[in-house]
Order: sequence, then C-alpha cells, then structure tokens
Amino acid sequence: MLKHKDHFHGSDLEKIQAEYGIRKEDITSFSANVNPLGISPRMRETLIEKIDCVTSYPDREYASLRACIAAYAGTVPENVVVGNGSTELISLFIQLERPKKAMIIGPTYSEYEREISLEGGTSLYYPLQEKEDFRLDVEHLCQKLNETVDLLVICNPNNPTSTAVSKASMRRILDVCKQYDICVMVDETYVEFAPDVKAISCVPLTHYYNNLVILRGISKFFAAPGLRLGYAVTGNADLVKRINTQKNPWTINSLAAVAGELMFTDTDYIRKTRELIARERTRCVREMRALPTVKIYEPVANFLLVKILKEGVDAEMLFEHAIRHGLMIRNCSTFPFLDNRFIRFCFMSPGKNDELLGCLKDLL
Repeated sequence: MLKHKDHFHGSDLEKIQAEYGIRKEDITSFSANVNPLGISPRMRETLIEKIDCVTSYPDREYASLRACIAAYAGTVPENVVVGNGSTELISLFIQLERPKKAMIIGPTYSEYEREISLEGGTSLYYPLQEKEDFRLDVEHLCQKLNETVDLLVICNPNNPTSTAVSKASMRRILDVCKQYDICVMVDETYVEFAPDVKAISCVPLTHYYNNLVILRGISKFFAAPGLRLGYAVTGNADLVKRINTQKNPWTINSLAAVAGELMFTDTDYIRKTRELIARERTRCVREMRALPTVKIYEPVANFLLVKILKEGVDAEMLFEHAIRHGLMIRNCSTFPFLDNRFIRFCFMSPGKNDELLGCLKDLL
C-alpha cells in the first residue's frame, strides 16, 4: 500500500483557518473542484418550500428519485442505486466484492485504495505516464490485465490529471476485463463538466456489460456536497439487489431526496454551469499555456493540473503564496507518482480566476 502524506483537502477550511489565521469565509477554495455557481436558485426555493418533508420518512425505495436520476443519466430506474454520497457506494461495493487484488489507474483519489485495504485486499497501481501527458495507453493497460486481478478502478475524467478515457476505449478495456472475469468500477464524478459527455460517459455500456459499475454524485457539478447524495448505475441486477440488501435504509434524508428530484431536471442551471466551465477552462488554459515557466495538461474536467518548471519554485511555495491571498489551491505532491512540482486548481468565476492567475504569476 502506498503511503499518502497529510495534506489539505478542498474541504479542510477549518484546518486552514486554524493554521493561517484566515477566516474560512474569506477563503476561495480552488481545491474542492465544486461548481462556482453554487446551488441553483430553483433548488434553494424548493428546499424552503418543502422543509416540512423532514417530518416524514422518505420513500424507502426512493422510486421517484431513482426515476429522475435514470432519465438524467440515460438509463432505467432498475439500474440505479442511491446512497449517502458516492463515498458510501464505493465502500459498499468494495465490501460486497471483497477484491483480493485490485488495479487502480493512478495518480488518483486515495479513497479507492483505502477501502480495498480495509477489506483485506491489495492494490496495484497502473501509473499514467507524464511523457504521455497522463493520457491512458489503453492497449498497454490491457496487456497488464490478467486472471489475478479482481477489480479495475478508473476515475473518468481522472482526478487530479483531468484526463479522460473515451467510451470507445472503455469498450476495449471492458472486453478484456470480461475475458478475465474482472469487475470494473468507473468513478464519473466529473464527467458532467466534460466538453462532450456522451463521448466519455460509460452509462450506456451498462446495458451490455454486467461487470461494470458507474459511480456519480452531486457534490461537484451540482455544488451540494453537504446533501450527501450519490448514485451508482449498473446493469448487473444481482449486484443491485445485493447492494440494496446490504445498505442501511433511509441513508438519504428527505431534503436530499427532494433536492435530487429537482436538480436533475434543472436544465437552465445545467446549461449555465456547462457554459461557464467551458469558457473559463478555455481562458485559463490559454493564459497558463502562455507562461514559459509551467507545463499544463489539456483538461477535460473542471480543473487543471500544472507542472512547475521554474527553478526555486515548488508547489508548497505556490500554496503558501496563494493562501495568504485567501486562495486555496491543491499541492499535488501527496498524489502517487506526482511530486512537489505539481499543483491543481479548479475553474471558478471569471473574477476569482483572474485573482488566482495574477497570484500565481507573481511567483511564476
């Protein structure tokens, strides 16, 4: 198991406040990768109107919520499992599968490895290559898969590289995994930010592959990490039944269920989010690419991975400089296969992005 150093997570604003004496209200987190629009006005109004729903238990089957999710994601309600954030579903799935040996595409989110370890399994990382700009070499990966691997984990688009595997390439991976009886868990937390969601999302493939599980949540795109609502999509009816049997009832509170039914149909909010991220992604990439002291990796998600090329400047220095201005970026030295030359930041409002770009240019 790789050792993961302590770091400031995008949600660790209380720790930042204590460490630097900056009020958390005055910190703009470019590390959390959350939609800068915040929750939609429609959802805010609806939650106020529906506040009395907390006096009743939610529907144990969450039938209406699952129907809304299915319509939004492009599947059928029978293939949808809901949970208390995607983290709960990751944990439940791994508890049920109990993989002895998992392969994880890295660098990526450390929670996958942690959950596998808790269930007594071991994790083998397949490292994305910097020389390939952290894009997955699909054929090389397929050559590394064999009958000793039980589970393949892919974050798509990947955090922190912001690279993605196409749906067509994922078919090739799934075919090989099917041959070796390998289950594939794809975390699509950031897929809705991609320029072409249909080219990346594997949800349609769940109709053809019963060894595939897709995980999503509302924390990032819908800016609602506090509601703790996640969902999984799989065409494996037996797995759906096992997860629903294993998980506790009513893990999603009434307000989160009401909000979920609304947010997946809020087409105006979805459109505005995609337009804002597309504009700011293009602009921030252009400005960062103009700097000779950094290398950037073409982003698909709502965040950008940057390599520092300037002598005498590292990720810790940039983090310290930015946080003193109330701007929190991610020092990526804690990710496997990255070091103190890498930072990551997400795209916020145009004004905030200008602040951060100016702040980074001070040292770069």
